[in-house]
Amino acid sequence: MSTTVLLSVKPQFAEAILVGAKKFEFRRAVFRDPDVQRVVLYASSPVQRVVGEFTIQEIVHMDLKRLWEHTESDAGIEKEYFDEYFAGRDLGYAVAVGETRRYPEPLALDRHFGIQHPPQSFRYLSDSADENGVTALQ
Repeated sequence: MSTTVLLSVKPQFAEAILVGAKKFEFRRAVFRDPDVQRVVLYASSPVQRVVGEFTIQEIVHMDLKRLWEHTESDAGIEKEYFDEYFAGRDLGYAVAVGETRRYPEPLALDRHFGIQHPPQSFRYLSDSADENGVTALQ
């Protein structure tokens, strides 16, 4: 499998990640491949572009009370949003953001990655799609 995933996030969260204000990206489900090391950020509507990337420092999986206590200071979201997002769940994931990189120009999924529709949550990037996106940055 690929070591890179394309992750759909709200534009304000993509921006917060790229400026270092949000150091955890919360998920109800996460990638099965333990070798994933890099996340490419797709900012959803109204931006609808790939805006940057980050390396994964770690993925935390625990009950929601402990997850919030562990991530609260760097969550980049309010507790109310956290509770709404995980409503009906007992466990959650937090992807810890490592090094970030903002792309000089936002990239279109179809033109630069050969992807017609953004993922609902995430998708693995093939090596060729990843290479096409990286080539567009050079």
